Amino acid sequence: MITWQWAAFSELDGTAVYAMLAARQDVFVLEQQCLYADIDGNDQRAHHLLGWQEQNGKRTLLACLRCFAPGEQQAEAVLGRVLTVQAVRGTGVGKQLMAEGMRRMAQHYPGSAIRISAQEHLQRFYSGFGFRPVSAVYLEDGIPHIAMLR
Repeated sequence: MITWQWAAFSELDGTAVYAMLAARQDVFVLEQQCLYADIDGNDQRAHHLLGWQEQNGKRTLLACLRCFAPGEQQAEAVLGRVLTVQAVRGTGVGKQLMAEGMRRMAQHYPGSAIRISAQEHLQRFYSGFGFRPVSAVYLEDGIPHIAMLR
């Protein structure tokens, strides 16, 4: 059972921020061997969706993403830093994360299109949520990406 937490950065406690940044480091920097500045000064302007699981009194972060309001980074709402931790990949947690993220964004930014800079190999995954390519493939931090819009 996943408990979803949707919050502005200022509403997150230190434990949540630490877990989120550690997960992003594990996935984007260590697993993908991509040396880039994940702590980019944008988290404070975003809403964050964190998926927690509690077992034996311990809360563990399984998945997260961040969202920007329309006009904050692009004309549309922007979705990014989407991840599931390695232990739950292939179990459907990523689909749950995206479904919950789409629901929250529709509530907070009704009627807005949503833009994502997707890793190219995940294009089919995001297409399942209504995203369509709007760019050619480009390199972002050394990894092939494609801009997609929903």
